Amino acid sequence: MSDLIAKTAMDQRMAEIITPVIEGMGFELVRVRLMSGKTKTLQIMAERPEGGIEVDNCADISTAVSAILDVEDPIEDNYTLEVSSPGIDRPLTRLKDFDTWQGYEAKLETDDLIDGRRRFKGVLAGIEGSEVLINLPDQDGQDVTLGLEFDWLSDAKLVLTDELITEMLRQRKAAGTIDETQFDEIETEEPGKAED
Repeated sequence: MSDLIAKTAMDQRMAEIITPVIEGMGFELVRVRLMSGKTKTLQIMAERPEGGIEVDNCADISTAVSAILDVEDPIEDNYTLEVSSPGIDRPLTRLKDFDTWQGYEAKLETDDLIDGRRRFKGVLAGIEGSEVLINLPDQDGQDVTLGLEFDWLSDAKLVLTDELITEMLRQRKAAGTIDETQFDEIETEEPGKAED
């Protein structure tokens, strides 16, 4: 399992327990993190294989995961369970994510120094074998494509851009999850908002 999906040994243990449940419901695990704090929080991100997830689905997954965790009982202390969608500036945790989001800006981090640095920000250029390709500007402002082994990555996520927001809205509209009348009402309720 990719470290991007489950970083620590505990995260990996959680992933082993919950992945069959989530996949059995027709979803994929994007990321799991056990966050420490006053009360621990188990954060689970999931989506359909083709992308997207609804609030109702998150609630269903939460119920199913709670049931299996009650049986397995891997977390000693009290904890809160959060199930969510990956969001717009989503983490990229599976090799296929880098292919799906080709052409969009992303921030990548590696465990070790590559060409003298660990952080890379550029436009995803797909995958080649087990390498993630990213276009980075050189000193002259020309794009250079760098290949980073997927296993080298310690963190990766999309950067919130206008293009990304537009694409997400387009996908949700295509999936029929946006009721455009909601937006019409919001616009008319804002007094003093200048029309473009």
